[in-house]
Amino acid sequence: MDHILPGDPPVPVSLRRSARARRLSLRISGTDGRVTLTLPLRARLGDGLAFLREREDWLRGHLSRAPVAIIPTFGRTVPFEGRELLLVPSKGRAMTLDGDRLLVPGRSGDLSGRLAGFLKATARDRLVSACDRHAAALGKSYRKVTLRDTRSRWGSCTSDGDLMFSWRLVLAPPAVLDYVVAHEVGHLAEMNHSPAFWAVVEEICPGHEGPRDWLRTEGAGLHRLRLS
Repeated sequence: MDHILPGDPPVPVSLRRSARARRLSLRISGTDGRVTLTLPLRARLGDGLAFLREREDWLRGHLSRAPVAIIPTFGRTVPFEGRELLLVPSKGRAMTLDGDRLLVPGRSGDLSGRLAGFLKATARDRLVSACDRHAAALGKSYRKVTLRDTRSRWGSCTSDGDLMFSWRLVLAPPAVLDYVVAHEVGHLAEMNHSPAFWAVVEEICPGHEGPRDWLRTEGAGLHRLRLS
């Protein structure tokens, strides 16, 4: 359930009811700037909207300092592998990389969907290739690779050998994607974060501290790209 806070600009607000909430609360996501108003189960909607209006100045102040969302548009750039790609309309049949340009066929209304397909397919190719390489270096095997659009983690590894990654890693510099894969593949050998685990990561991804620090400081920016 959503609400639009009128004004310039209008602000979309997600309304969420929670059995655990004891009071009204307003939250701005640090990853993509989305606004969520949480209400206790028994709270009246009108009280929640009044709470939202009372805190409108606070909300708009924080949003004005938040990173600007990237909306795919022809003639603008989007992040890809640590660089910027210019989106260019094309009369061809397939999306084509041409240096720092991405040639995209079809109408502008189809741009987000086509871009999403390109990014996710490229991410899968890069991630599977890195998984194969790092797993082979450890003499380990994994079961499958799944891509998601997660906000709280960049990857995971289960005890069964299932690997999950955020497709948004394809937006980051290649060394960052490689580090995340090495981290999760490393769990095939050490299902913990002990010194032995970090020794495994350093073995297959020397100098991993740099990409790890990049994710800590710049990772949230990967969520600026909006594809829906």
